Amino acid sequence: MQDVYSICLMCTVRCPIKVMVDNDDVKLIEGNPHDPGIQGSICPKGAAGVCLLNDQERVKKPLIRTGPRGSGQWREASWEEALDYVAAKLREIKDKYGARGIAYTERSQLNSHISKTFMRALGSPNYFSHDSCCKGSLNTAFRSLTGYTDANVGVDIGKAKHIILFGRNYFESIELKAVKQLTNALENGTKLTYIDPRVTVTATKADKYLMIRPGTDLALSYALMNVIINEELYDKEYVRHWVLGFEELKQFVGKYTPQWAEQQTGIAAHEIISLARQASAVKPAVIFHYGYRSAHYTNEIYVRRALIMLNALMGSIEAPGGIFFKKGAGAVGKKPLNKLIGQVLPEINEVRCDGAGTAKLPTPDPAHGVVQMLPRAILEEDPYPVKGLIVWRHDPLLSIPDYENNKRAFDKLDFIVTIDIHFSETAWYSDVILPESIYLERGDSIQENAGLKPSLYLRKPAVTPRYDTKPGWEIMKGLADRLDIGQYFPYHSLDDLWHYQLQGTGLTLEDFAAKGFVSLCDEPIYWNREDGLKFKTPSGKIEFVSSLLEENGYPSFPEYESVQPPAEGYFRLMIGRNVAHTHVSTQNNPLLHELMPENLLWINTEKAGYLGIKNGQMVKVSSSRGQETIRAHVTDLIHPEAVFMVHGFGRKVKAQTRCYNKGASDTLLQENISDNIGGSPALQHVHVKVQAVG
Repeated sequence: MQDVYSICLMCTVRCPIKVMVDNDDVKLIEGNPHDPGIQGSICPKGAAGVCLLNDQERVKKPLIRTGPRGSGQWREASWEEALDYVAAKLREIKDKYGARGIAYTERSQLNSHISKTFMRALGSPNYFSHDSCCKGSLNTAFRSLTGYTDANVGVDIGKAKHIILFGRNYFESIELKAVKQLTNALENGTKLTYIDPRVTVTATKADKYLMIRPGTDLALSYALMNVIINEELYDKEYVRHWVLGFEELKQFVGKYTPQWAEQQTGIAAHEIISLARQASAVKPAVIFHYGYRSAHYTNEIYVRRALIMLNALMGSIEAPGGIFFKKGAGAVGKKPLNKLIGQVLPEINEVRCDGAGTAKLPTPDPAHGVVQMLPRAILEEDPYPVKGLIVWRHDPLLSIPDYENNKRAFDKLDFIVTIDIHFSETAWYSDVILPESIYLERGDSIQENAGLKPSLYLRKPAVTPRYDTKPGWEIMKGLADRLDIGQYFPYHSLDDLWHYQLQGTGLTLEDFAAKGFVSLCDEPIYWNREDGLKFKTPSGKIEFVSSLLEENGYPSFPEYESVQPPAEGYFRLMIGRNVAHTHVSTQNNPLLHELMPENLLWINTEKAGYLGIKNGQMVKVSSSRGQETIRAHVTDLIHPEAVFMVHGFGRKVKAQTRCYNKGASDTLLQENISDNIGGSPALQHVHVKVQAVG
């Protein structure tokens, strides 16, 4: 038996793993026992990687479409033919519409420096990652306050004394290291307060659960700030030294009392006062978690900003037990990894098709783009026609709200090529599918894992590919060579790519052999809170009054607008995750499908009774965008104004036989409406009607 140390890719967390291999077959996958944050543990998704490897329903060969889009009519092709075909189509579009007529979208990954380089070399500004749909407004909120993106920030769970989670569902989203840290912290006395319209698994672990009216998180945050400031519970020295705009905030939140917030949120005023006092009593070792994939509304950036500001009032930003800025190799005097995007590349002067970085969308991060704007740009050809789309490890048809509108946009494209491991909805609707080897069959670019203790991790191939597939970095190189931009991709093999990245770092591949990773320091690195905090804002401080927002015509502190309840028979549709599945990518995995074959619609017991809906009964859910049928889960554990379903079900691709037509698609019901200041789609904006079937 051979042990191969690598990195999981059953979700985007990328936990370090040990793959036990015998005779070119994977016998077992465990967490990497050498990693002190993992200690051999694995989640259900990680363990199910073996099923993915041997899944007969993966894409096995390059495919070229022969029938109408979405018909499932394909012919197999050799790699040479498929790459030649794709390159010729992309060249046709470039010649007719310019390079800007080609857009690219992916789920951010270890090879993103390759795909960004590809688009820069091609001459198109239209690189998109999935980030805006996941956390675009959080990114903008952090930049508006600290100058850093959310990707530069982490939470020091292990040393926190009180953690407040606004819908951050740690125990069902399964970030293994964080879950283990949180579990240990709770056993050692850390208090946990959980706030959500729904009782999640994380809620059941909390010392205090507060059920909040959906959409009112900002009201609660304003009231918490009101108490903390009025009772002078904040860290005065930290605020005096590092915060710009405290007096303006103090004046602003004066009217947002706990009694006012009780009317908005449904949370009793005394509970709000108690939470503010309890959190302040242990400052700065307190975390008001800023959240992911929760509270997605049109005012989301201000929800995220308020949560980060609560941390600043606690003095917990860059404090043990609080929020910290991630440190990379440079922080310990090491040379960072080389990335292809660091080369001298052609300058691009074209504006982005989504408007990010222009007067249309001045504050969302143009480095990632606002991918949910892509369908509109394609349909309206504004500011110019986009006719080609390259997709790598992303399923925009199912990730961008309003499924039918997404299909109409794709119908206007001259060409779609998808690089994927399975028949995603987008792959099924493409002109060409280029099948990628899965993470157990391939290596990828080395991961630079920034944090309190920066380190480097290696994904290595554990077994040979089961089908006629290739690594994505090799596919991109093949396309680049055919498009006469191959000079920006100076590798011919995985070893070439790794050596390119390690050049000048003083490290070699042998340094990874024993444990699969290299630690760059032994002790956690915190900046000096007295004079060493390195905020990247123009003022060098945490900008409660934000130069980014104010200079673009947006207020730093918007007045609160009351959230109106849904009309009779309607509910706000909330979505979320489950421990068994990752977004839209694992529903057809044999093992994970067995664990959770369909999603359910959570609906409040009293409301269900009024509508004549019984537990387990099929119901019709309809919105302004479409309708779906799903099984009801009648429960007291959800707010009466909301219904809930897990994201990613209701699949339409027959080739994925296990998950085909199982459950309901949230994407089909959602409206494509965004927080245009922050950049995220308002995924929980839509109201749906629920009716019993039969």
